[in-house]
Amino acid sequence: MAEAADFLGTSPSPARRWLRRTGALLAGAPLLAGLLQLPAAPTALATEQASPKAAAGSGTVAVAVNTLSPAAPTDGDTVTVSGTVTNNGKQTVTGAHVGLRVGPVLNTRSAIDDIARDSTSVQAATGSEVGGTYVEKFSKLAPGVAQPFSISVPVDELNLGADGVYPFAVSLSGQTSAQPWEQLLGVQRTFLPWQPEEADTRTKTTYLWPLVSTVHMTARTGSNEQQTPVFLNDDLAGEIAPGGRLDQLLSLGRDLDVTWVIDPNLLASVDAMTHNYQVQGANGTTTAGTHQAVANQWLAELQAAVKDKEVVTLPFADPDLASLAHNGTRVTGSLSHLKEATDVVDNTVEPILHTQPTTDFAWPVDGAVDPSIVKVATSAGADKVIARSDSLQETGGLPYTPSAARPIGGGTTAVVADARLSTAFQGDLMKAASGTLAVQTFLAQSLALNGQTNKQRSIVVAPQRMPTARQAQAMAEAITALQDGNWSESQELTTAASAKPDPGATTRVPSTSAYPSALRKQELPRAAFEEIAGTQAELDNFKVILTDQSRVVTPFGRAMNRGMSTSWRGLAAEAADYRSGVKSYLDSLTGQVQLIDKSDTKLSGRSATIPVTVQNNLVQGVGHLRLRLTSTSPRLEIGGDSFDEQPVTVSGGHSQTVKFTTTAKANGQYAVVAQLYTEDGQKYGDSVTFEVKVTEFTATVMLVIGGGFLLLVLAGFRMYTHRKRAAAREAEEAGTDDLGEAREAGDGTENPGRPDERLHGESGTRSGADAPEQPSDPAADTPAESTDPSGTGERVDR
Repeated sequence: MAEAADFLGTSPSPARRWLRRTGALLAGAPLLAGLLQLPAAPTALATEQASPKAAAGSGTVAVAVNTLSPAAPTDGDTVTVSGTVTNNGKQTVTGAHVGLRVGPVLNTRSAIDDIARDSTSVQAATGSEVGGTYVEKFSKLAPGVAQPFSISVPVDELNLGADGVYPFAVSLSGQTSAQPWEQLLGVQRTFLPWQPEEADTRTKTTYLWPLVSTVHMTARTGSNEQQTPVFLNDDLAGEIAPGGRLDQLLSLGRDLDVTWVIDPNLLASVDAMTHNYQVQGANGTTTAGTHQAVANQWLAELQAAVKDKEVVTLPFADPDLASLAHNGTRVTGSLSHLKEATDVVDNTVEPILHTQPTTDFAWPVDGAVDPSIVKVATSAGADKVIARSDSLQETGGLPYTPSAARPIGGGTTAVVADARLSTAFQGDLMKAASGTLAVQTFLAQSLALNGQTNKQRSIVVAPQRMPTARQAQAMAEAITALQDGNWSESQELTTAASAKPDPGATTRVPSTSAYPSALRKQELPRAAFEEIAGTQAELDNFKVILTDQSRVVTPFGRAMNRGMSTSWRGLAAEAADYRSGVKSYLDSLTGQVQLIDKSDTKLSGRSATIPVTVQNNLVQGVGHLRLRLTSTSPRLEIGGDSFDEQPVTVSGGHSQTVKFTTTAKANGQYAVVAQLYTEDGQKYGDSVTFEVKVTEFTATVMLVIGGGFLLLVLAGFRMYTHRKRAAAREAEEAGTDDLGEAREAGDGTENPGRPDERLHGESGTRSGADAPEQPSDPAADTPAESTDPSGTGERVDR
């Protein structure tokens, strides 16, 4: 047949197509193929099918196919298969060899499913062994020891006929001491897509390449003017570092014809890492982040990779649309968060990537939809919903897979991704053999889909949101083979969504009860949305007092978007901790503006002033606040009534004292409440209650006190006059004694009527009536000296 193909040339002539169909028929007739290929001695396949003893030793050897190259061979290629065989039994296998087997072409996609589901069964049909020199022999396989193998065979030797998917198996045959005959001991089935010439009709394939991560940023920012962002951990640095998951997705995707699907939250987080940032540690401590260079490098490479490529962006932080639809719509404000998450996309993506993204697509988890999910998905402005064919299942009995786009009412288009292709790379692909099998299965399904009909169709592949690095490598390998193949061509998502719908494709969205229970168990509960609503209410009450609302509204708004992220599925405890952390941090900020606790106050008198202090420990100033002081008793009036309000404006890092006038009607102890309010009448912060003790003086008390004071004054005056009279008498007695002494010292003449006449000296300075009257002040009793400047006078005692 290979010679005939060479004779006919390379052009897809009718004669060549006839020859391939003939080969396919021959391959599809086991008896005839067996007669043509069987040697004189029974082959391993014949032994397996004819002898019941063959099954007894089946499955004792594990066959792993690590590489199969090329994945989709064409004319003239050589197929190379390598891997390992491991004896898992207890007995040594002898006379063993590894061979390649090709079965008849598969006509349906479900037939591919059957083989992929049971790919290691030695009891299922495995096709004919190529044999000849295209085997690798082992003299013995000891238990538990893995032996490598590698077989290369020209594709012409595989006797492939018509275009299509062929079962391709790597088997190990041998014998043991307990069963000393050749038998099939291990097998690994996979697929060999065969489309050597360009297909008459090629499938237009759109492959979504997601750049989505978990939540990394908190609502916290530094207390300085720069608002340094704080990260939950430094895991994002590991993802974008060389060899990390996101680095692998970026480096692999830039060489593929794919549609990039990006979460703006990821871009915002990496962009924040290009500047100063903090990483949250234990007990609320933070350390400085050090991966600015890695973040800059990753963003620069992403900008280059998406240049001139289609970029579809999800709402910020990839909100869980199904959780919103099922548990959040009855909580006030939940849908507004989805609208905000959509509105901020343009201001986030374009400045970072320097490209205008497409924002009118919504992508529910795993493409599972119901009427409520569609309604929520389109409520924020999207008019295209990416669904999946295992949710929006075909009910019209079409014998082929229809194009992805179809109208589902209300001007909304469902873009239905193919479930088989979209789930081909899920699961653990850490082993090379797992990745190789996934690639071959994907290519087989794609080629089988293309061969269903001659109609031109647009197919969409929507893989898991966050593929691992190994899954991404397998995806890239499959897409590369698909792009190099002859049955598919690349197409952008927007083009696929606008393609003409297949009239026979279903447009009925499944009911809410049909939503998968496994997915429903992972949804955010209603309590989560209620907690977010409570945080939003507190934020609304807080922002009105700020002079720069953006410093708080923006980080907390994005944090609440992150609290609704799809990435929390299966992480209920972690999601609750995150929401609680956002709420606690907002509480700490609102608590920075507070009333200073006030001790009990004593008031003496009918009227007095009470001071109350408001403290602002925020960086920015606050205003639009009113401080209300309220008396709990009508006997104590504040500002002439039961309460009084005054405006409050406090600069950042300062405090303000507000004074209130009070009037007491009676003595007593009264409770007074101080409370801050916003201008719209909402309470702000905790109130402060303190006691005011009034001690008022009555008229009777004042009269008694006044009378007592008067008595004290009169008593003091009486004591003063009494002392003055006594002092005068003592002075008079002292003067009489002095006069007597003077007489005795003079000429002996007495003049009792004029005692002062004897007080002048010979100089004649004073005499008789010229002498002034002496004061009666007790101080005058002090002796005095008089000195005559001429030196002729004499000292006298007065």
